[in-house]
Amino acid sequence: MNNHITCLYELEVKEGKLEGFRELIKRVVAATRQEPGVLLYEYSISDDGAKAYIVERYRPEALVPHVDIIFAPFAESFLEHVKFTRLLVFGDVTSDLHRRLDPFGAIYVKPYAGFDRFEG
Repeated sequence: MNNHITCLYELEVKEGKLEGFRELIKRVVAATRQEPGVLLYEYSISDDGAKAYIVERYRPEALVPHVDIIFAPFAESFLEHVKFTRLLVFGDVTSDLHRRLDPFGAIYVKPYAGFDRFEG
């Protein structure tokens, strides 16, 4: 199969915080775009603005630097705007990644069958 980690985050947008969150997303995405190990990084917002979703795909070695270096400066502001409600993690995850993702209430899902058209 593949050697990627895919994360699907479900977020609840806090009351009155949608526009500020949209602006924050622009900055987070711009910073993340510079990371070569991030293969996919997409935010979506529900029509009513109450929920947001993030789909991320990483080379395994890129997830920890993303969390520790790129995302860390945005974390406090991020949590002022949204609440994490669910995190699904797809792929073979190391114990180090578990330590980073467990605080988000991660649910881990092992690959079974399939393919992707991403590089490598």
